[in-house]
Amino acid sequence: MKKTGLLNSALSEAIASLGHQDALVIGDAGLPIPEGPRRIDLAVAPDVPSFEHVLRATLSEMQVERVMLADETLRVSPQIARLVTELLPDTPIEYLPHETLKRHTGTARAMVRTGEFTPYANVILIAGVVF
Repeated sequence: MKKTGLLNSALSEAIASLGHQDALVIGDAGLPIPEGPRRIDLAVAPDVPSFEHVLRATLSEMQVERVMLADETLRVSPQIARLVTELLPDTPIEYLPHETLKRHTGTARAMVRTGEFTPYANVILIAGVVF
């Protein structure tokens, strides 16, 4: 049994398979998941697991080069935007309309569905390299 970091095998494997500039999406319970990206459904109940818990666990294993967030996150759920900024302080963040962000999810390698019920708690993480 793995004793630290990510315990979910599907999410750990998805991160390990990312190449430079591949995208991984972490979304709230309502974000639509298009055909194409691998679906990793972690949702158990409202807010379980939370967006924050999944993001923190993901960042413990993923090198992130840049981030995409919806403009609406800043207005409707500023605590989500603040969390992303705090956890990735030196990482460029691109803000775009939510509809545009949803279109970008179609090119992601994987999408992680959390149990988060906070509106616009969605982020696209673009993989970097560790060297």
